[in-house]
Amino acid sequence: MEDQKIVELFFARSEDALTEVSVKYGGLIKKIAMNVLNNSADAEECANDTYMALWENIPPQRPQSMIGYICRLARNISVNRYRYNSAEKRNSSYEVALEEVDQFLSGQDSVEDALEARELTAVIEEFLKGLPKVDRVLFVSRYYFSESYRDIAEKTGLTEKNVSVRLTRIRAKLKDHLHKREIRI
Repeated sequence: MEDQKIVELFFARSEDALTEVSVKYGGLIKKIAMNVLNNSADAEECANDTYMALWENIPPQRPQSMIGYICRLARNISVNRYRYNSAEKRNSSYEVALEEVDQFLSGQDSVEDALEARELTAVIEEFLKGLPKVDRVLFVSRYYFSESYRDIAEKTGLTEKNVSVRLTRIRAKLKDHLHKREIRI
């Protein structure tokens, strides 16, 4: 079913909307949650929470991109669950992916930090727009969707080693880009 029709089902408050989302995007939602949490029970719960969030937010929201909206909800819910469950050990590909960029991206604790985060977001978006498509796919797959090198390699047709090397180079370019924009790192 087309996304626009699914949105209309939500606006009509038809439970068929959730069925259609589950059929069309259920696998993607669970994959995002598993990439972040590395725990099937928690991933399943986050998937259910994503369906609930969709039900609660559409309406009034009318997403322009259903897949983007769903991915953002699923990722945010999964990250929140990860933070709740978090221990002092590396227990998921999400933690590993964060450690790769942690040296120059940090959390926000104040209003000033939140404003800096917005500026950082804009600079990173600018950086990504300047990358070739395959490099954007690699970056977003790894650092937004927390996919493993193996999954990214399968999706792009590259070797795991090539994915690793390219991501290392992209991180170096990002660090240089941030330095040139005088973003504190």
